[in-house]
Amino acid sequence: MSAPRSGQAFEAARAVLAGGVNSPVRAFGAVGGTPRFIAKASGAILTDVDGNTYIDYVGSWGPMILGHADSRVVAAVDKALARGSSFGAPTEQETRLAELVVSAFPSIERIRFVNSGTEATMSAIRLARGFTGRDLIVKCIGCYHGHVDALLVQAGSGPTTFGTPSSAGIPQAVVGQTLTIPYNDLAAAGEAFEAFPGQIAALLVEPVAGNMGVVPPAPGFLEGLRALCDKAGTLLIFDEVITGFRVAFGGAQEAFGVRPDITCLGKIIGGGLPVGAYGAREEIMAKLTPGGPVYQAGTLSGNPLAMAAGVATLEALAEPGVYERLEATSAALAEALAATARAAGLPTVHTRVGSMLCTFMTTGPVTDCASALRSDTKAYAAFFHAMLERGVYLAPAQFESMFVSLAHTAEHIERTAIAAEEAFRVAASRKE
Repeated sequence: MSAPRSGQAFEAARAVLAGGVNSPVRAFGAVGGTPRFIAKASGAILTDVDGNTYIDYVGSWGPMILGHADSRVVAAVDKALARGSSFGAPTEQETRLAELVVSAFPSIERIRFVNSGTEATMSAIRLARGFTGRDLIVKCIGCYHGHVDALLVQAGSGPTTFGTPSSAGIPQAVVGQTLTIPYNDLAAAGEAFEAFPGQIAALLVEPVAGNMGVVPPAPGFLEGLRALCDKAGTLLIFDEVITGFRVAFGGAQEAFGVRPDITCLGKIIGGGLPVGAYGAREEIMAKLTPGGPVYQAGTLSGNPLAMAAGVATLEALAEPGVYERLEATSAALAEALAATARAAGLPTVHTRVGSMLCTFMTTGPVTDCASALRSDTKAYAAFFHAMLERGVYLAPAQFESMFVSLAHTAEHIERTAIAAEEAFRVAASRKE
């Protein structure tokens, strides 16, 4: 598909925006080529500034579970905007959205809204440290928790060593209290607790890894982390910014039956508008200001437009049969991708948890960051561009998730399968 206006738009953006984008993956750096500039979207379809249309499996990186421009969300936001876009004061919509979240997550008794998933994880760590009186944090290699300084960490030489900064501009001292362990490695987690008894405030994990591709938790992994934290007096934090209301109405903790101490949320709870949240039992949340000593604030937190969009989205998701429809559509897509890859003779690994899925250009199981990184990124780039040319919009990076929405139909899946049959052959022909 020709996209000259997107090319022109990118050049104009690069003259005034750092890198021409406001989030780096949008620059297509991992796959090459020119990013498509989007003019509008409806349901499961994106339209770029050149008039090209695409079946969208990015979904604004997860929030658009109802589809783009869902009439219920649009009506709720329009109504809220007519009353005013921001007040810097409490609204009843904040309480309503909080009630919906608390009713869906038994581990949450009190919640606080912020403006992004990054704010949520940053605040949850501070809260955990304030509650426990400890300093150390444990995170899993390859799990992304936003651009929080303390969490942009490369692995050390083992589970009992501290990591190093994975970005310029972060002093070693900032990440000097963050331990890293491999995802799905319960033994490494145990070694970390043994090496630093009574010093670990929190263990932070994506219950389903969604930023090294989609990597499900191994049987017993989440349960084992829960047991280790209980024994050590450490708070277990689930980063459910992606998985919350995505893999189940009550998130991954419902799907896998493991309750964390603190839950971080975002994306879907804002219905496509900027939002984040973190919640826990009342005893923990009582440490926050104004009632407690742990400070956190935000001028636009609980923004009425985001609250209205979130309420409309969660009320729609609470309707009977919603997650059964998502499961059926997602399973059909995963099966179609696996079948067409086999037909093309291209080695691939397909993972899925609910309506999150990923195709890894590799062989053998993908269980952690190291095994994900064995993927052939050049083959993925060829596949991505071949799909784009055939009207299917995927994440412009191997190590991201595909997201299915309620707006995707059997016809969309069939069209995607036809495109994938050809695109996998293109990727196979260019594979190293």
